[in-house]
Amino acid sequence: MSTFNAESAENLEDIEKQFAVKAVMQAETYWGLLEKIPGSKLKLTKQDDFILETLLEDFPEFKEPGNVAVIDEASMKSPSGKAKWRTFCEKFKEMEDYNFGTLLRTKASDEYSQDGTIFAVRIQFYAIEIARNKYGLNDWAAAKN
Repeated sequence: MSTFNAESAENLEDIEKQFAVKAVMQAETYWGLLEKIPGSKLKLTKQDDFILETLLEDFPEFKEPGNVAVIDEASMKSPSGKAKWRTFCEKFKEMEDYNFGTLLRTKASDEYSQDGTIFAVRIQFYAIEIARNKYGLNDWAAAKN
């Protein structure tokens, strides 16, 4: 049995940098897709429909496109927001890398930027971006090219 304790483990700068590089690469890949294909025509995973259905069940406020267009980090990461998202995320623990850190745009109307991007887990990214794509909120990225 391992004696590793994640709660008391040191953060290793090199490992953090590797995670950051992977998150940036994923964001660049996704943005590249959005610039070429309207989001409303994209399928991000084999489980898009289930992810969206679950998101709308757990977060009925996202049935309104305006509520998924802009994500409030403070609300998402508040104690009650964290608890609600944790419950949602655990429904996808069988999905590979569901809890891997990734970058999420706070506004569907903006590109990735230092001020307009937050750190989220992959299933949160998928859920929000699948909803944005379904509502056509990301189509502008392909239309501008």
